[in-house]
Amino acid sequence: MHPQSSVLIFIAVVALLAWRMYSRIRRVIGRQHLSPRRPWVTVVLFPVLILLLGRSAFASSAATFGLIAGIGIGTALGFYGLQLTKFERTSEGLFYTPNAHIGVALSVVLVVRIVYRLGQTLLGGPPPPPGQLVYGPLTLTMLGTMAGYYVTYAIGLLKWSRRVAGEPPGPSPAPDRPA
Repeated sequence: MHPQSSVLIFIAVVALLAWRMYSRIRRVIGRQHLSPRRPWVTVVLFPVLILLLGRSAFASSAATFGLIAGIGIGTALGFYGLQLTKFERTSEGLFYTPNAHIGVALSVVLVVRIVYRLGQTLLGGPPPPPGQLVYGPLTLTMLGTMAGYYVTYAIGLLKWSRRVAGEPPGPSPAPDRPA
């Protein structure tokens, strides 16, 4: 591949990631209506993704450790994020305002990692060993962190919505927290 083509591809990928990152950050900042389906999609899809990634990651103890450590970190962040979330039950429905810093930080860290790996590959650096673009320990730690966070957070949203279903509109308490 011509070096100029690699640079153009890299710039296009970075622009696409920047656009997706911008739209994602706009979505995680501010008050949000609780969709009855979105938490369930998260609770189902992220574990499936982790199982698929984990199946290949188990060939390397470092990758397996990274994935498991990431899930643990993400789960802890999910519980912390739920504590920082403002929950509301109004006549218009259920709303929540998540802590913007956690969601933005997780997204930025993952995008920086992806851009770094793509830059290594597309700009002529030494290519990573086969399978290491996705299955590297650091990348799996980041993916595990995101999965642990979003699944924990989604379960917290589901528990909260189920608990407040019969209550009158007004501010609602947060989901149950571990002792």
